[in-house]
Amino acid sequence: MSTALNESPPDFALDGVDGAVHTLASYDDARVLVLVQWCNHCPYVIGWEDRLNEIQRDYADRGVRIVAVNSNDAERQPADSFDLMVERAKDRGFSFDYLYDRDQEVARALGSERTPEVFVFDRDRRLVYHGAIDDNRDETAVGQRYLREALDAALDGAAPAVAETAAVGCTVKWRE
Repeated sequence: MSTALNESPPDFALDGVDGAVHTLASYDDARVLVLVQWCNHCPYVIGWEDRLNEIQRDYADRGVRIVAVNSNDAERQPADSFDLMVERAKDRGFSFDYLYDRDQEVARALGSERTPEVFVFDRDRRLVYHGAIDDNRDETAVGQRYLREALDAALDGAAPAVAETAAVGCTVKWRE
């Protein structure tokens, strides 16, 4: 099962590193909602960490909410435990919400395979972009900024020129 273009995001109730439980309805006020499959340990995620922080700051006043979701099994990948998520978010000053998908239901519903992997939902909560944040984890070598382009299009009520790209990163660490 995975979320396809024009489909809605899965409903959820996930613990956030801020101590609150976040639901899909918590983001009803967002003009655009971005769910990003995320974690602590992946070198690809770490490579995009500052950029995602910057994107949230750049688009916050335009009604964009970025929500990072860690679905990795902490028994298989101890660096992705909830306690270490709290620590990482604080240390790195995350400007976006960071939630723990302990039972992996959100990842399964989205069809997530990689960290990072982006899902952009427009105001009507229809998936308009799925894939990579941009075309290179090395910021100095980026040629196309897929997420920013998708956000600009969605905020303008248009379809992104590129609706799907291959997500590049570590695999989701599924519970056995």
